[in-house]
Amino acid sequence: MRKSGFLSAGHLPTLIAALLYFDVSFMVWVLLGPLAPFLRDSLGLTATEQGLLTAIPLLGGSCFRPILGIAGDRIGGRVTALTGLGLTLLVLLGAWQFAHTLTHFYVVGLLLGIAGASFAVALPLAARWYPPEYQGLAMGIAGAGNSGTLLATLLAPRIAERYGWTSAFGFAVVPVALAFLVVALFARDSPGRGAAPSRRAYTAVLKEPDTFWLAGLYSLTFGGFVGLASFLTTFFHEQYHLSRVAAGDFTTAVVVAGSLLRPVGGWLADRIGGYRMLVAVLAAFSVCFAGVTAASSVAVALVLLFVGMGLLGMGNGAVFQIVPQRFPQSMGIVTGVVGAAGGVGGFFLPTLFGAIKDRTGEYALGLWVIAAVFLIGSVVLLELGARWSRHWPATAVQRAGIFAYRSRDVRAVSGDPA
Repeated sequence: MRKSGFLSAGHLPTLIAALLYFDVSFMVWVLLGPLAPFLRDSLGLTATEQGLLTAIPLLGGSCFRPILGIAGDRIGGRVTALTGLGLTLLVLLGAWQFAHTLTHFYVVGLLLGIAGASFAVALPLAARWYPPEYQGLAMGIAGAGNSGTLLATLLAPRIAERYGWTSAFGFAVVPVALAFLVVALFARDSPGRGAAPSRRAYTAVLKEPDTFWLAGLYSLTFGGFVGLASFLTTFFHEQYHLSRVAAGDFTTAVVVAGSLLRPVGGWLADRIGGYRMLVAVLAAFSVCFAGVTAASSVAVALVLLFVGMGLLGMGNGAVFQIVPQRFPQSMGIVTGVVGAAGGVGGFFLPTLFGAIKDRTGEYALGLWVIAAVFLIGSVVLLELGARWSRHWPATAVQRAGIFAYRSRDVRAVSGDPA
């Protein structure tokens, strides 16, 4: 792939604006995670309540993503992005000034899902400017906005320690306002985005089993990434008795792998196919996570989690390299559905860990459960590949890197139901 070809193929200002929009939105979306130890001490939370508190924003993202995905198709990604950023500013201001109880923060967490829903807008906004051979890289670059987690895990505990945890919401207003200005000034909708899809197009996509298989796979990769990003500060603090700031720093070190390797995942997926990458990612992550249960020290756990989060970052790019191959004309709809599943997966992970910690007094069983789920996911994906190789269009099979298990079915489906 030639770099000059990629740079000349799309609209760089929109790509950068989409990256910044997603970056600060992701920072806000996971903000309750690094603040959870402070909230637990201040509000007297149980492990289950703490896990639920960090998980609710992820569920909120699942609720709002299809809405913003549809809005992006109907009124354009730029206007939708500006609306999402504006609403996020209001939520932050409300949390800063008025949230003081657990119930308040449950409501705040749900509304922070608006920031998480940015995924369904930022990726299509950037990718629609690029031809299919560059869409994996474009989505990988825009999707690297999950590096906003680094800002949350690195800065939020320090701000909370020095100025009080409510001040963290006030500080977050500044980068969100900056992103609003950048999107307003530089982002543009692709002239080739076409008319908004009809209700029949939405129905057709939702009737396709492949939509939900891709959603399930993304609930593992992205759900695993965002769930761990939200919960690892609590994990390091309670499992290894690190200070709240040090736990945030360890989480930052782990999350940086997933954030930086997502574009690499998109680039590799363009070269070898997202499917092949995803099979390897799921199996390898299962091994890493199982290894954490036997880690003899925090240093060993840190290395394994660093590698595991890097794998999840590449897996995120791989899933969204597959999406435009299977659904080239319905990216906005499918991105919304698949992205929503990622939030659902992220919701269950902190909730599971918190509940198991209250029941057993440790996190080991939760680690084994997650490792088993990813191993099962890799086996299921191999079976899916056998089906897809027979029924997907030949070009989609080739670009996605699906193994040619058997001869193709002459009744192969069209590339996109819409």
